[in-house]
Amino acid sequence: APVVRAKKGEFKNVFAALRKKGFMRVRVDGEVLWLEEDIPLEKNKKHSIEAVVDRMSVQPDRKGRVAEAVQTALQLGEGFVLVAADGKEDMLTERFVCPDCGISLPDIQPALFSFNNPLGACPDCSGLGSHSHFSEELSVNPDLSVRDGALLPFRGKQYMMYRLEQLAKIIRLDLDVPYKYLPEEQKTTLMEGSDMRMPLQFERSGEISTYQGRYEGLLHWLQRYYESTESEAVSEELERYRIEDECRTCHGARLRKEALSVRFWDKNIDELTSMPVSDFYELVQKHKDDPLQNEVVSQVVVELEKRLSFLVEVGVGYLTLKRRADTLSGGESQRIRLATQLGSKLSGVMYVLDEPTIGLHSRDTGKLVGALKSVRDLDNTVIVVEHDRDTMLAADYLVEIGPGAGSGGGQLVQCGDAETFRTTNSLTGPYLRGDACGMVRSTRLALPKDRLRVLGAAEHNLKNIEVDIPLHSLVCLTGVSGSGKSSLMHDVLYRGLRRKIEPDYRDRPGKHDDIVGWEGLKNVSMVDQSPIGRTPRSNPATYTGVFSAIRDLYAQLPEARLRGYTSGRFSFNVKGGRCEACGGAGERRVSMLFMPDVYVECDVCHGTRYNRETLEVKFKGHSIADVLNLSVDEAAELFQDLPRIAQKLRFLQRAGLGYIHLGQSALTLSGGEAQRVKLAKELSKRFGGSTLYLLDEPSTGLFYPDVARLLHILHDLVDQGNSVLLIEHNMDIICSSDYVIDLGPEGGSGGGTIVAAGTPAQLAKKGKGYTAQAIRDYLKEFHKEKTNGKTGKK
Repeated sequence: APVVRAKKGEFKNVFAALRKKGFMRVRVDGEVLWLEEDIPLEKNKKHSIEAVVDRMSVQPDRKGRVAEAVQTALQLGEGFVLVAADGKEDMLTERFVCPDCGISLPDIQPALFSFNNPLGACPDCSGLGSHSHFSEELSVNPDLSVRDGALLPFRGKQYMMYRLEQLAKIIRLDLDVPYKYLPEEQKTTLMEGSDMRMPLQFERSGEISTYQGRYEGLLHWLQRYYESTESEAVSEELERYRIEDECRTCHGARLRKEALSVRFWDKNIDELTSMPVSDFYELVQKHKDDPLQNEVVSQVVVELEKRLSFLVEVGVGYLTLKRRADTLSGGESQRIRLATQLGSKLSGVMYVLDEPTIGLHSRDTGKLVGALKSVRDLDNTVIVVEHDRDTMLAADYLVEIGPGAGSGGGQLVQCGDAETFRTTNSLTGPYLRGDACGMVRSTRLALPKDRLRVLGAAEHNLKNIEVDIPLHSLVCLTGVSGSGKSSLMHDVLYRGLRRKIEPDYRDRPGKHDDIVGWEGLKNVSMVDQSPIGRTPRSNPATYTGVFSAIRDLYAQLPEARLRGYTSGRFSFNVKGGRCEACGGAGERRVSMLFMPDVYVECDVCHGTRYNRETLEVKFKGHSIADVLNLSVDEAAELFQDLPRIAQKLRFLQRAGLGYIHLGQSALTLSGGEAQRVKLAKELSKRFGGSTLYLLDEPSTGLFYPDVARLLHILHDLVDQGNSVLLIEHNMDIICSSDYVIDLGPEGGSGGGTIVAAGTPAQLAKKGKGYTAQAIRDYLKEFHKEKTNGKTGKK
């Protein structure tokens, strides 16, 4: 039992205490001595003292004696025991501390492994895994010289230019050479500052004084300015130059080093949660029968295996457990929630899912259907809103609502099993039979020669790939979930192109070497599914600009001109024509103190948003409030003789949005509807093309007739001289595109390479991978070759 470890003193009291407890021997500085003898020690030298608890030859029948000796030594040595056997010595401990160097661990408990708990969070980044700081990359344009504004935050600041000129004299800095060609030591001085004194001037009361000062450096200036300003506008401006980098202490693990020092299967918790779920599942299966695991660990492993298997079953095996929730798509979040229900084993429950196949490759649809059937087989009811053909065919019962959309829908068209639907001629019947689909082939005869080439794309799981993207074409980016499509489109292509096209764009692109062939592009536009406005005041009419034309029309009506009304009178955002009781919102907020606020219809304007005088001006019997309550189809009929208004409404109709209301709140539009409103607005613009449009699954929420309308819009965009690149799993869109780039072959670490690239016909003929096989199956189903019975000709 180690009693004293490398401490100075004579320790007579220690020897006396050991004698009193009945011990006979001690080892002092490696030499065994009898306690009954006097043991003199030098007071000013360090000594180590161990009590000899027992000496024995270990035999199978002496386990009890060994256990008793170890327990006594642990009590006497305060948790430490020294074992000397066969010429070797081992210091062992029951405490969370290294017996050699003394580094200790806190008690191992669940909170230690949570980055949301102070006990486990990395102290430097507070469990975020990253830290924000001002960056040279975002605050410098390397293609410009210092005099021309390479240091972006110093643009327009003459006093900083004066300081740079003084600094240039001292360090021999050429202010007219592009920043990227400057020596590294000069770049460091510009960023970090210099302690060298230089003559500086300041003006006070009209007099110029000179003093000796120093140049503090761009990054230090930004940090000081950021910390001292009280202006929100200035803070937002400076935020443009801040970047989020991986924490240098935990390297993104978000946990303190003590938590990361605990290992299981030779991996710490960050290494396990960084693995794709499918790989983690295989690791669990590999070790689940390990005989060295005790009963407690075995129970944990059983639970791990069950929960991971559910995630794999619903098609999210490519995700990692540490993936941030706000980066998940709607379909991924829904499938994860479905996995938790699979694990709950509840019965007698009704589950309602809204398009769970969003973002799911056709290869994985079967897994999802199997998971839904597993839930059903536990005596549950599963109701799924879906447009996917495979899911409909697998359903026990189908209910079709329609026949149209908006006011033209809301009726029960038919119901029954899939075989019943195959015999009918509603929208769903021909689709299930294979007689109708949403494919719209382009009339373009050949691919253009212009190409956009991405070199060395290596963001996330991309394997340093080189991608050729035909311009002036409709190009589809496909692949199983997690294969790297979003990393290529959002992180590498979109941000990389904006960096090249817009000199002031400072967001960091994903890892890649270069993008070539972009010179012919005038703009790059991401048409995503984010809302078209952040407040209830935003609506399709205001977003597309048609409301401005409608307000101009009302301002030209005789009644309006007689009263002196301008177009501003018919805006619910401007004082004068709006209802002032509700501020043009049409509703009033009632505070409920400790409960959520309640919105009630304005009791003055009754939801119309306008005052009585404004509503008296009418066009064909419709006030401005009546127009906002019209659907796009109804408004198109009302304004059919007014080309400026009718044309914008026609684009919304072509996007399949004739059923939405002009004044419908933007917050009530689905992601797919918002995306199509944006497309309609882009299509209505009058400019010379040369824009690259990027879309992420625009088919979300669309049935095959709506997919056909969407394809007409996309083909029109290309015909106007633009380029369209979209991520898609919908087979109608994939088969209608000019070119397909398939990433994979799997998701997560198993993806990130190009599996196949070519026209849909080329992939169907000799393409490899899951997408090529899906194209072959789909074309075979919807384009059955019919032959002449007599001649045998196709």
